[in-house]
Amino acid sequence: MHILDTGDARIHYRVDGPEDGPVVVFANSLGTDLRLWDPILPMLPAGLRIVRYDKRGHGLSSVPKGPYSMGALIRDCERLLDHLAVKNCVFVGLSIGGMIAQGLAVKRLDLVRAVVLSNTAAKIGNPAMWDDRISAVKEGGIESLADGVMERWFGKDFCAKPEMELWRNMLVQQSVEGYTGCCAAISGTDFYTPTSGLRLPCLGIAGSEDGSTPPDLIRETVDLIPGSKFELIRRAGHLPCVEHPKEYARILSEFLTGVGHI
Repeated sequence: MHILDTGDARIHYRVDGPEDGPVVVFANSLGTDLRLWDPILPMLPAGLRIVRYDKRGHGLSSVPKGPYSMGALIRDCERLLDHLAVKNCVFVGLSIGGMIAQGLAVKRLDLVRAVVLSNTAAKIGNPAMWDDRISAVKEGGIESLADGVMERWFGKDFCAKPEMELWRNMLVQQSVEGYTGCCAAISGTDFYTPTSGLRLPCLGIAGSEDGSTPPDLIRETVDLIPGSKFELIRRAGHLPCVEHPKEYARILSEFLTGVGHI
């Protein structure tokens, strides 16, 4: 575990694998920390240098006063990758992490050679929806939303399993300031125009039961990038890397091979 001071935030990150391995960077979703990727890591090809981090306001990173901008979230990641001397990584972003992936690729194409846009979009929801969520969390805490979030995160099969409680606990233990700060960042983001200018390998991953970013929304986003690919994981919600780690790892591994990263 390491901490990087980016100026107005301290970012917790972790690096696994050989220093000279091809780099894959993972950015997680709203309300989760870097443990989101634990289920798939043992199933990925050996020899990768894997970089994970907690965005500001989440996990073990600091919680600056909100609201946050998407630009600040992208800048945190940019400074982390510069600190680690990362170039030409494959960037895997889920939900808000996928928005960070799009923004970083537009800003710093030297850092990113390919993107995996998982359960994300160029624009998610609308300002009124996010304002309502921010108000609800500030009034009743994250607990007040937790059951509804679980229904969007997971398919019906997983919601009946005991381990669902682990992810619910991860959600409710996040900082209210950090959670609502990142809600504001999503609310203010519309990447349709900048993402449509990207020219790099792109894979979109969707869950058939995703109540946050439905498959058609994800497909619409990745179709902005010529030559992109799209994969649908059935009986999965917003976090298919948790529900179906073997399938997710297979899809990701095939993409890494296909773009010549491994």
